[in-house]
Amino acid sequence: MEKAIVTGLLAFGMSGKVFHAPFIDAHPGFRFHSVLERNEKKAAAEYPDVKSYDTFEELIANPEIELVIVNTPNFSHADYTRRCLEAGKHVLVEKPFTATSAEAKELFDLARTVGKKIFVYHNRRWDSDCTSIQKVVESGELGGINEVHYRYDRYRKAIGPKTFKEEPQAASGLLYDLGPHLLDQAISLFGKPTSFYKVLGKHREHTKVDDYFMIHLSYPNDLNVFLTSGLLVADPQKAFVLHGSAGSYVKGRSDVQEAQLLKGMKLDHPEYGIELPESKGRLTVIDDDGNPHVTYIDSENGNYLGLFEAVYQSVVNDIPYPVTEEQIIAQLEILEA
Repeated sequence: MEKAIVTGLLAFGMSGKVFHAPFIDAHPGFRFHSVLERNEKKAAAEYPDVKSYDTFEELIANPEIELVIVNTPNFSHADYTRRCLEAGKHVLVEKPFTATSAEAKELFDLARTVGKKIFVYHNRRWDSDCTSIQKVVESGELGGINEVHYRYDRYRKAIGPKTFKEEPQAASGLLYDLGPHLLDQAISLFGKPTSFYKVLGKHREHTKVDDYFMIHLSYPNDLNVFLTSGLLVADPQKAFVLHGSAGSYVKGRSDVQEAQLLKGMKLDHPEYGIELPESKGRLTVIDDDGNPHVTYIDSENGNYLGLFEAVYQSVVNDIPYPVTEEQIIAQLEILEA
C-alpha cells in the first residue's frame, strides 16, 4: 500500500469490536492508532499497540489521526461528524448517518469546504446476500423485474437496554435501526423511487418507539419494492423475494460474517464469509413453453473488508466511494418523512 491511513475509533463496544477494529487492523492501508474508551479499557487486550483516549477532544486533537470512525449512538452522529470535519479528519460514520436530510446536506457541504470526505458505513452491501441478488438482477434472467420484497425479521419481545434505540429521541426506533439497511439495499440496486408510502407500528408491550415498519417504494415501469421489518416475528420469512417477467429469485438472510465475528473468527480463517451450502438462493425461470427450471445459486463470499478497501481507495486515490451522497439523502428523506 502507498500509505497507511491513521485511524481512530470512537467506541469499543459491540460495533467497534466486531465491525471496525478487526478490519482496520487487518487492512494494510490503515493503521489502527487509537480508540476512545471513557470507562472500561478493553481494547488493549486485543490491540496492545493501540492508544486509548479518555475524551473525544483528546482523540481529535492528535494531528496524526487522519480518519475517525463515528460508531456512537445514533443521535450523536451529526455532532461528532461535524466536530471531526472541523478538526481536519475524514469520517466514516455508522448508519443512520444523521436523523434528517438537512443535517446530512450541511455535513456534506462542510466536508467539501474543509477538503475532507464523509463515508457512510453500509456494510450490508458486502453481505453474501446482497452480492447474490445483484448478480442475479444484473444477469437479466428474471426479465423485467416487477415486484421485490426485502425483509429483516427478528423476535425480541423485551425492551432493549440501549436507550438511544428505545427512547423517543432523534434517530431512534426500528425504522432508524434497520430501515437504513433495507433502504440502502433497495436504492443501491434500483435507484431513488419516484414515490413512497410508509407504515409504522408499536407492538411490544411498553414500547416507546416504533418496532415495526413497512415501506412501499414505487418505481417507473410499475416496479414495486416492499421493505418490511418487525421485532415480533417468531417465524422469519424469506428475506429476499424478487419477481420478474421471466422468473423469480428467493433467498433467506444467510450472510455469516456477523455471527463469525461475534465468535471471534479471524478474517484470514478459510471459512470466513462463506455461506452454508443449504443457504443458496433459488432461481426459477420459465422457458418459452411455460416450463419452470429451478437453479440453486451459489453466493460470492461476504467480506466487509471490501468497504474498507473502498474507503482507502477514495482517500488515497480519489476513487468514488460506492455509497453516494445522493443515495444517503434519498434514504434520509424517506426515513424522516
